[in-house]
Amino acid sequence: MNYVIIGAGPAGVVAAETLRKLDQTATITLVGNEPEPPYSRMAIPYLLIDNIEEQGTYLRKQNGHFQEHRIDVVIGSVSSVDVQNGALKLSNGSEIGYDKLLVATGSRPISPPVPGIDHEKVTSCWTLADARKITNGVKPGASVVLIGAGFIGCIILESLVASGAELTVIEMGNRMVPRMLDERCGTMLERWCREKGVNVMTSSQVEAIESVGSNVNVMVSGGRQVEAELVISAAGVRPNADFLLDSGVELVNGAVLIDEYMQSSVPNVYAAGDVAHGKDFSTGAFSVQAIQPTAVDHARIAASNMVNHGSVRHQGSVLMNVLDTMGLISASYGQWEGVEGGDTAQLLDEENFRYVQLQFEGNRLVGANTLGMTQHIGVLRGLIQGRFDLGLWKQRLMDNPLRVMDAYLAVTQG
Repeated sequence: MNYVIIGAGPAGVVAAETLRKLDQTATITLVGNEPEPPYSRMAIPYLLIDNIEEQGTYLRKQNGHFQEHRIDVVIGSVSSVDVQNGALKLSNGSEIGYDKLLVATGSRPISPPVPGIDHEKVTSCWTLADARKITNGVKPGASVVLIGAGFIGCIILESLVASGAELTVIEMGNRMVPRMLDERCGTMLERWCREKGVNVMTSSQVEAIESVGSNVNVMVSGGRQVEAELVISAAGVRPNADFLLDSGVELVNGAVLIDEYMQSSVPNVYAAGDVAHGKDFSTGAFSVQAIQPTAVDHARIAASNMVNHGSVRHQGSVLMNVLDTMGLISASYGQWEGVEGGDTAQLLDEENFRYVQLQFEGNRLVGANTLGMTQHIGVLRGLIQGRFDLGLWKQRLMDNPLRVMDAYLAVTQG
């Protein structure tokens, strides 16, 4: 059997290793489009603050790891896939044949429609090449503008502050991390960042980027301007699946539509990770869930079904994000925005940056937001994923949301 995986990130690497465990005689090819060993983008912020060297971002540290597991790593950009003949074409004109294909190409940064966004002083923070450019441009005292205060932006934020940059964050939403935190939680996080010396502009939009001497002026809505030595765009990402547009593989909002076995609309073509339109555990609906734990989960299931289709069924991924912003931990779980007709419980200590919000549907916990609370993260996920009928414990949690461990013990151990 000839397996080919497009994408050398966490999903691609885990899928390749799972395939090798399940099929000792197969040919396995891992195609990556960067001239680096397979690495984790989530490690880049640690590289920016010199906590690790570039080798520390590599997904597998041992020299010869892929050769040892007989996984061929090919560097190249896939331009198209011929599903009729089982072949993919690289941008250099070469072809690679396959019996079964996994698309694990992840996502790519969105470039906002802003005049000047292609200026040489503007970069994303997505690749090791980007990290090198940022390292060269961010010195202690350097003026840096970060466009976007979403999940990715807030991960980058901490490393920029730690590098000594004079940082301004510009976010279109009315709060930080609007797709993860409710208004109260996101606003508290904004205040935390301001108190740490970060200039945060929410409900603001970048209108243009213009040269001014050796720097740039970032023109912000409301007639404001910020001069910067470097601008980092973290305005979101989109699935990296354009090479499949004419392949016959069905795409939804730019991502590969998959079934419960991670297979696409075309037999023998599977997808995993940020590029997959997969099942949400909480709602049963299908959507892109661009977080690394989901990507790895997808990869193992996809690989199992590539070897023996129908062997492992995907039950859906529980959306869970945990973010550390300069020492303040925020988290979201499941349906954190609540459901129609559901109940909500909140506990707030604004002065000490502590907040918990629970969302219920009937007697079940279906979502949560927390800030400044590191305990019971796994318990909250367990209560949501277990779909437990809380019984009397629902009212007890409504009265005191901090009793999640007591509730978990009660419903799991009686």
